[in-house]
Amino acid sequence: MRKLIVLSSLTLALLMFQVPPVCAATVYRPGEGFHSEDEDSGVLEQSASEQLQKARALEAEGNLKKAIGAYRALIKGFPGSGASPQAQFKIAELCEQIGEPERAFKAYSQYIADYPRGKEFDSVVEHQFGIAKAFLNGERRKLFGVKAFPSMERAQKMFEEIVKTAPYSKFAPLAQFNIGMALEKQTRYPEALAAYQLTVDKYPNDDIAGDAQYQIGYVQMHLIDTGSNDRAARVKARDAFEDFLVRYPQSEKVQQAQANVTKLSDRNLKKTLEVARFYNKTKNYKAAVIYYNQILQDGKNTPEGEEASKSLEQLKQNVDPEALRAGPELAETGGKAQERRKLQAQVDTASRPDFAGPPAPASAPEETAPEAPKLRTPGNLPPPPEPALPAQ
Repeated sequence: MRKLIVLSSLTLALLMFQVPPVCAATVYRPGEGFHSEDEDSGVLEQSASEQLQKARALEAEGNLKKAIGAYRALIKGFPGSGASPQAQFKIAELCEQIGEPERAFKAYSQYIADYPRGKEFDSVVEHQFGIAKAFLNGERRKLFGVKAFPSMERAQKMFEEIVKTAPYSKFAPLAQFNIGMALEKQTRYPEALAAYQLTVDKYPNDDIAGDAQYQIGYVQMHLIDTGSNDRAARVKARDAFEDFLVRYPQSEKVQQAQANVTKLSDRNLKKTLEVARFYNKTKNYKAAVIYYNQILQDGKNTPEGEEASKSLEQLKQNVDPEALRAGPELAETGGKAQERRKLQAQVDTASRPDFAGPPAPASAPEETAPEAPKLRTPGNLPPPPEPALPAQ
C-alpha cells in the first residue's frame, strides 16, 4: 500500500510539472492537469481559410494568446494546408510580442524544420538572429516565468543553430562571428579564436571577415595584458593585426590596428632589450649579440634599436670576435640542441617581470679588472657564476 501511495504521488507530481506547450499560457485544473489558455479558442472551423480568419480576428482584437492557440489549431487540424507555414510563422511572431523570446526562437526553428521552402524563410532567420543578438547584448533568460540571468551560452547556441540551419543566408557570416563574441564573453578564449578564424576562412569575401581578423589580434593582445609574457604570444598578436592591415586596408579599424602593432612592437623591443642587457652584463656576449641583432631586425629606427647598435659597436671593439661569432648554420647535434634549449629557458626566465637576476654567490668576489674573454668553442664549459642584477 505504501509503495502504491508513493507511486501515485510521483505520478501526480509529474502531471503537475509537465512542460506546457510552446508559448502556452497554462493553468492547472484538478483532474485535468495543465490546460492551455492559448488553445482555448473555440471549436475548429470547417476549413483552413475560416480558421485562419478566426486567428487573425483574435490577433486584431489583441487577444494574442488565444490567437496563438487558433494558429496552432489550424496547423494541427489542416496539416496539409497552404496556410500552415504562415500560421507557424505567426505563432513565433506572437510569442515574441508577448515577451517569450526563447519560445519564439524554438517556434521559428520549427518553421525552418517543417517549411524549409516557405516564403517566410528569410524573415524567420532574421527574427532568429535578432533574438540571439538580444541575448548576446544581455537579454535575461526566464526561470519559472521570471527573468533571472543573462546567458551568453544561450546566445552562442542560438547563433550556432542559425549557421547550421541557414548556412547560405545573409545572416550566417554575422552569426558565425557572434559565436566568437559569445565565447569571448564567456572567457573561453581558445574557442573564441577558433570561431573568429572560421569566420575568416568560411566567409573571406564578407565584410565581417575583417572584423573577425581584427578580433583575433585583439583577443591575443588581451591574453598578453592579462598575464602572458610569452614572446610567441606577442608575435601572434602582432601578426594578426599586420594580416588585418594587409587584407583590409579600407576598414575603419585600420588606425587602431596600427596603434596596436606599434604598442606590441614597442613592448617586444623593450623585453628583448632587457634580455640583451642581461646577457651583456653577465658577459654572455654571444647571446647578447643575438638579441641586439634581433632588435635591429625588428626596430632599427627606434630608441631600442639605437641602443642595440651602440652596444654592438662597443662589443666589437672590446671583445674578441671569436667570442661573438655564432658559428655557421649547421644541423644541430643533440648536444647543441640541448644547449639551445637551456639558453631559451634562461631567456624565458629573464624576461619575466618579477625576475631579479640569478642568486648571488655565497661571498662577494673581489673587484678586479675584468679579463678579456678567452677564445671559446662550442665545447667550452659555461662561464663561472654570475653576479646578481639589481632588484627591479
